Amino acid sequence: MKYLVDAQLPKSLSDFLKTLGLNSFHTLELPKANNTTDGEILLISKTEERIVISKDADFLESHLIKNVPEKLILIKTGNINNEELINIFKLNIDFINLSIKENNLIEINKTEIIIHK
Repeated sequence: MKYLVDAQLPKSLSDFLKTLGLNSFHTLELPKANNTTDGEILLISKTEERIVISKDADFLESHLIKNVPEKLILIKTGNINNEELINIFKLNIDFINLSIKENNLIEINKTEIIIHK
């Protein structure tokens, strides 16, 4: 699985995914860094078949209307620190990977992971 972590989330999330052997990068690692437009992110997600991880509701709207990105992990935790966010992924990474493999949209909040079919 290949991930693209959006600018509103910490690069440390992408770095954590890499430590697990997952193919991930953060928008900071793109030529325009965090100035990369949503359209460019959508194009990358489509051409490279990457799962977008984002807090941005614009990606949810695009996913629902155009099915781009094809797969989206929507973070709805509100303001939590980076360590808490990474801990949610640490505790649930197997479930997250399985869920997004079998579904196109999952939502992660502070207490649960919601699978949208």
